[in-house]
Amino acid sequence: MSSQWAALFKNVGEWHGSFTRLSPAGEVLADVRSIVSLTGTNENRTMRQVVTKYEANQPTELVLEYDSLGRGVLFHDNGAFSQGSMQWAPYSQFGAEFGLIDRDRRLRLVQLYDRDSKIDTLTLIRERLLTSQTAERPQLSIDQLLGTWHGETTTIYADLRNPTTYNSQLQLSLGNPDELVQELSFDGRQIKSTGIIRDNLITFTQGDSIVRVLMLSDGASATCPIQIIPRQPFILEVGWLLAPDLRQRLIRIYDAKGEWISLTLVVERKVDS
Repeated sequence: MSSQWAALFKNVGEWHGSFTRLSPAGEVLADVRSIVSLTGTNENRTMRQVVTKYEANQPTELVLEYDSLGRGVLFHDNGAFSQGSMQWAPYSQFGAEFGLIDRDRRLRLVQLYDRDSKIDTLTLIRERLLTSQTAERPQLSIDQLLGTWHGETTTIYADLRNPTTYNSQLQLSLGNPDELVQELSFDGRQIKSTGIIRDNLITFTQGDSIVRVLMLSDGASATCPIQIIPRQPFILEVGWLLAPDLRQRLIRIYDAKGEWISLTLVVERKVDS
């Protein structure tokens, strides 16, 4: 099997959870119980995926079978993945799904934009294998994020060139009580920015672009521009706090032409608070 196909199989299993649809401010709009089954078939040359949702306790089932992966999806070796739009364009629907996996738990997030290029809805999907005893984590908080995080960063590319790896450092601290100061160092670059904290939202203003971080249930976070600005590069990101000193982030990167170029996985550990 190719490395991409093999990484897909890290997600094999029967995953029980829910699809929680959220407003751009993080308000719960709907919550639907779900079972997602991923099974290798035909000696693992094909995959069968069955998605069952229980709206008003009435099951609906979607069955997908495939033997290859589309151009809009990439997998990291540990099974983390993202699939979605290859290209952003004005007046078109746009979005992406992210998936992170930790042994018997998965966390997925879908970010969708409307035809005005504004963030429309998010869907948080929290899943566990049927035999899992791992407790769900509490909602992410600012206090959990504060400190210095050292990361191991791997970027894979939509054009399938060789991956790149490097170390990163993320330092998060409070300025004023309602300000989060972020200092990021990676691959010889340094970026500093300040966000305004309001309840479960952190808002960063970078030129014409406004980027919002939502702190969500199960230690999750969602980062995205509230509106995509033409001729400006942008990122979509999901984060997952697995332990007080361990976090994963998955970042889908688009260039100034709106073209998807790469998917970055950061595994970072807190070295001080």
